[in-house]
Amino acid sequence: MTSSHKTESDIVRFALAGTSNMSAACITNPIDVIKIRLQLDNELKKTKGTIVPGRDDKRYYKGMLRGLRSILRDEGIRGFYKGLPASLMRESSYSTIRLGAYEPIKRLLGATDPAHTPLWKKICAGATSGAIGSSIATPTDLVKVRMQACTSSSKGGTTSSSSTALHQKPVYESTLGAFTSIYREAGLKGLYRGVGPTVMRATILTATQIPTYDHVKHTLLNWGWFRGEGLDLHITASMMAGLASAATTSPVDVVKTRYMRQIQHSGVYTSSLDCVMKSFSAEGVLGLYKGFIPNWMRIGPHTIVTFLIFEQLRSIVGMRPV
Repeated sequence: MTSSHKTESDIVRFALAGTSNMSAACITNPIDVIKIRLQLDNELKKTKGTIVPGRDDKRYYKGMLRGLRSILRDEGIRGFYKGLPASLMRESSYSTIRLGAYEPIKRLLGATDPAHTPLWKKICAGATSGAIGSSIATPTDLVKVRMQACTSSSKGGTTSSSSTALHQKPVYESTLGAFTSIYREAGLKGLYRGVGPTVMRATILTATQIPTYDHVKHTLLNWGWFRGEGLDLHITASMMAGLASAATTSPVDVVKTRYMRQIQHSGVYTSSLDCVMKSFSAEGVLGLYKGFIPNWMRIGPHTIVTFLIFEQLRSIVGMRPV
């Protein structure tokens, strides 16, 4: 393949990566909203050894199903689609880069045979593309978290009974309004608040998700468990990739959400490391896995939809499978 054809195919790959991830985001946004709420639910406590706030011993959302019911009751259907514009902006930047750049970076590492590429090369390619994408797109992730964490009711005002109201500011009127408000309040630095845990999460996620899908798929093909490329193979590999991703990213995802949610100069965390230490001290290991089920239920379907669409679009344009 000539260099011009290779460049052309890489541009098409980026476009297909963005389209597939944005499609998945539209489907999984409601799960993302409840994941964010659960991660913030009754955040912190401890009392005698200090560390505040944590309003009381009761969690407002009380698990995924009751949380979904609470959001529907308090905010209506629209509550499940909070942050969707920012989420789509995030997918069109961050996810386009991390999925689109994975194979070119893998090639740079000397991977020429997709069926027999060492796992370490796949992990390095995934980690690199994830870190690059998230470092660029952190502002869209920040706004998405702020918009999804907002507990305003469909009847107007905010739901005071939710512990996610911790450090809550007035509701942003729009996605653009959120960007301009944050920039006016804290400058460019404010838009990159939480860039450390964001890049860390993206690096871990992409180093787990895409290489797992890639490696599981080709391992199953090499073992002869599947006859060839197809929906059954793609679903199996993407399910494994979703489970692995949820397991590795949940703790850093909790820290990212809490630190990003905190408004500048008005929070209990001085850094992402401080957030880890305080969350662990007040809530234990399980505190870092709050929202694990919806995290898994978001990453799983998101991974499946993303790779199914990505593989189908590649087939349509005549590009070989991942």
